[in-house]
Amino acid sequence: MASLYKEFKNFAIKGNMIDMAVGIIIGAAFNNVVNTIVKKIVMPPLSYMTHGISFSDQKYILQAANGDIKEIAIEYGELIEVFVDFVVIAITIFIVIKFINKFKDKAEDPTNEEEVTPKDIELLAKIETLMLEQNEILKSK
Repeated sequence: MASLYKEFKNFAIKGNMIDMAVGIIIGAAFNNVVNTIVKKIVMPPLSYMTHGISFSDQKYILQAANGDIKEIAIEYGELIEVFVDFVVIAITIFIVIKFINKFKDKAEDPTNEEEVTPKDIELLAKIETLMLEQNEILKSK
């Protein structure tokens, strides 16, 4: 039991749990943003182009309702909406990650003076320079 407590304490203190919680919270907020983009920006023009037909109402009726018999239908409209949601989410995530990677690449480039280089990258660049100088000295002997 003490070992389990110690493992949990290390997990929580190292920040893994906090990083995970922050990721989940940001993911939920991002999900709301994407859902709003799809429902309020993307779907209305699509609905307009289809002459006001709502995708969610689209269905193929196999058997019409008749008295006590309920309607039997394949409701494919919601599948179209979910697919559009997926495509918009995938494109949005791609753009955000591409944007983040652009800044990450600039930060990791030791020759780029526009961004502040992290100390570990700067140290590695200095070590690389020293090793290249040593190799030149050894080649000349």
